[in-house]
Amino acid sequence: MDYTRYYDILRQTSLFRGMPDRDLETLMHCFSPHVRRYDRGELLLLAGYETHEVGIVLEGEIVAAKPMPDGTAVVMTRMGRGGLFADVLAGSHNKSPVNVTAALPCLVLYLPSEALLRPCGALHPAHLQLLHNWLQTISGKYFALDRRLELLCCKSLRGRIGLWLLEQQEEAGADTFSTALTRSELASYLNCDRSALCRELSRMQEEGLIAIFRRSFKLLDPERLRYTVQ
Repeated sequence: MDYTRYYDILRQTSLFRGMPDRDLETLMHCFSPHVRRYDRGELLLLAGYETHEVGIVLEGEIVAAKPMPDGTAVVMTRMGRGGLFADVLAGSHNKSPVNVTAALPCLVLYLPSEALLRPCGALHPAHLQLLHNWLQTISGKYFALDRRLELLCCKSLRGRIGLWLLEQQEEAGADTFSTALTRSELASYLNCDRSALCRELSRMQEEGLIAIFRRSFKLLDPERLRYTVQ
């Protein structure tokens, strides 16, 4: 299969960031990845099962949610093109703690973890760079979980919302940004009721802290917002 048309998407991932076409061509040849298309609502990865492949979203969107004992699910993340999943699990024998589902019809490229962990005999420099990127990716997700814990430790809903908004501002590098999460998914992510989330966002907008348009947010007074999470 010719993967050339997906090179720009692959470069959006932390795994292949900045790699030139020749390096991507070398790695695709060594790994012999496969792609699969999913319909909306179809399961990509089931909680409680092992996986030995790293998934990259080429088209569409996916959502990862942790099933709870009471039958509900807590949304962990939602990813679009360039999203990377199972990268922490693939190199181990641990079982997935989340269900990964197609939020929209999507196309996913899978890389075998065995090929990632054990470079071919040629020892291409591109493979060594890939291993370095993989380690940085796993490290980044560890610190993301730490930030999520800090967020959930906020006692007030406004504090959780404010901390989340400031994190998104930092990631975007701008006061205006969009999120892939729906209101229901954001409520699940913040561990609150959807109606309570919508009410608090409306209050924050009325108080001149933020402006909202669908899934886009603008921080009108970041300093005052930062004060609310202290």
